[in-house]
Amino acid sequence: MTRRHLMTLRILLMLGDGVSAAVVFLVVSILRFEPEGGAQWSVGIHPGLFALAFAMTWIGVFWALGMYRLRVRWSMTAEARDIAKATLVAVAITLSLLFVLHQDNVSRLFLAILFVVQPTVTLASRALLRRWFDVLREGGRNKTYMLVAGTGSLAQTFADRVERHRGLGIKVVGHLTIPYSPNGRRVHAVIDEAHVTRPVLGSIDHMQAIFHDQIIDEVAVCLPQASSHYLEPIIAVAAEEGKTVRVPRDPEEGMLIGSLQEEFDGFLVRSVIHDGQRDLGLAVKRVVDVVLTSIGGILLSPIWIVAALLIWVREGQPILFRQTRVGRHGRTFTIFKFRTMVTDAEEQRAALENQNYVQGPAFKIKDDPRVTPLGRLLRRTSIDELPQLLNVLSGDMSLVGPRPALPREVEEYDIWHRRRLSMRPGITGLWQVERRLNSHFDERAELDLKYIDQWSMWIDFRILVRTLTAVLARTGQ
Repeated sequence: MTRRHLMTLRILLMLGDGVSAAVVFLVVSILRFEPEGGAQWSVGIHPGLFALAFAMTWIGVFWALGMYRLRVRWSMTAEARDIAKATLVAVAITLSLLFVLHQDNVSRLFLAILFVVQPTVTLASRALLRRWFDVLREGGRNKTYMLVAGTGSLAQTFADRVERHRGLGIKVVGHLTIPYSPNGRRVHAVIDEAHVTRPVLGSIDHMQAIFHDQIIDEVAVCLPQASSHYLEPIIAVAAEEGKTVRVPRDPEEGMLIGSLQEEFDGFLVRSVIHDGQRDLGLAVKRVVDVVLTSIGGILLSPIWIVAALLIWVREGQPILFRQTRVGRHGRTFTIFKFRTMVTDAEEQRAALENQNYVQGPAFKIKDDPRVTPLGRLLRRTSIDELPQLLNVLSGDMSLVGPRPALPREVEEYDIWHRRRLSMRPGITGLWQVERRLNSHFDERAELDLKYIDQWSMWIDFRILVRTLTAVLARTGQ
């Protein structure tokens, strides 16, 4: 479970190590060689390329030594010891390469300074990144909410250890008890509720209702052996909702079929993943979202300005349309669009319900009378969607993913629809490019679930290209 929750930190550490290595190399080169008229490299290669090669070697050594396999417990002393080992390996590799490339004239002083400054900077940058990451998690950024099935000592101990490691960003919201029989007695072994210090939210039978009422990302199953038969039903309900299931057990206990296994603070945790997550891939997806959104926001800024001015002059305030939508695992957020409707559009909706052509929990009508003339132009060109880039930057949305639904639509979802909420919603998605005008919500949901199950960066790239083609063809609605 540390692999998933600390994947972002892992990416940050790799970037930080690489950038610091390249910068330190160049700075030491300038300080050492500039007074003598520049660095002397007999092979005629620019120092910048050597800096890049050094950075890649530095990251490679750290990777080979397992310094990106994040541990739950971290200490400055252990980190310094590991960096010292990595430095010795990097020195050996560097000297070997210099010998092979016949770089006999490279300054020994330059190398000495480099391999003293670099590990020092790396240790400091890693400590700062970890601290910054912890502060963000403690402040509620990217928080994960866990529900614990069980109210005994195992449940209490596991919940305590999970929350003790604040860098994981996991909050235990409460516990579930074993169901009661009609006569008021527990069906199976009695669990000592005195061990539990967090709220008891209900029994296992209430789990699905709790999923709908609260934000739950993961379920930890901490039941006694006598109640282990509840594990399969819990996994089944979690699968329908796209939740991850954690099963902490002693190392000598049997393997859970189809699960991932990882040691965590004295427990061997079996994890059953149902939410379409690919840890490293989705961390890369987030980086790509931020980079492309930042570039796109800058390049499209003239269109933003013109659109905002036109709305202000022709339609008046407000320029932006704000609406509450449902994101990953039920998190609500405010979506932004350029306003394309009259200001009292929501009040007019009830009178237009009979014109809704979408079968299921969604609302869409043709030739919507609430849309202004300027709004029709903004919709055809998809310019009205541009402010959602702000939602992508804030982390509420992605460039590609299931479209975020309204809370009232989510309330009408069938149980299998709810797995749409297991992935961050997107500005565009698979159903938009394959069946943009399909009228049945079930077909849209099936395409969204297909996207979640088969997700890859290549699929995202194809969807973005097809979306751009559709925008240029002005097929927006």
